[in-house]
Amino acid sequence: MADRSTFTAEEWNQVMQGVMAAGIAVTAADPSGLWGMLKEGMASSRALLGAKTEGSPAQLATAIVEGFERSEDRNAARDGLQAALKGAKPDEIKTRCIEAVRQAAAIVDAKAPADAAGFKSWLLQISQSVAEAAKEGGFLGFGGTPVSDAEKATLAELSGALKVA
Repeated sequence: MADRSTFTAEEWNQVMQGVMAAGIAVTAADPSGLWGMLKEGMASSRALLGAKTEGSPAQLATAIVEGFERSEDRNAARDGLQAALKGAKPDEIKTRCIEAVRQAAAIVDAKAPADAAGFKSWLLQISQSVAEAAKEGGFLGFGGTPVSDAEKATLAELSGALKVA
């Protein structure tokens, strides 16, 4: 099983950034106001917690969640992703997040190939949870669609970036 020791500090930071970016890409694809963004952020957090409390098919996911529990790892990942997204517009944020996910997957493919499929599946699960967290369109929670066309397209882009069917 791969864990933090499998990667260099820089690689570990990039893998953690990729996990964060998986949810942010979907949110940036179709921002749904403050309430929707809060719901989507909470969905991403729940997916992370679920990997630890409910278990995950990706054993690497448990190590990553433990990394998020360490302030040093969490702060390094957050700061790195903030630097990568600084000054970006929403469509650029989506593109940069997809690239962060692609880089994280490439690192896991190279350093932990046995864990790669589960890791990629987990990232897609996080993204899907975020996409389904808040209805898009509508008014005051009425109407709208569970997953917008922009979010569906972003999920497809993420799937392509991860090289998952």
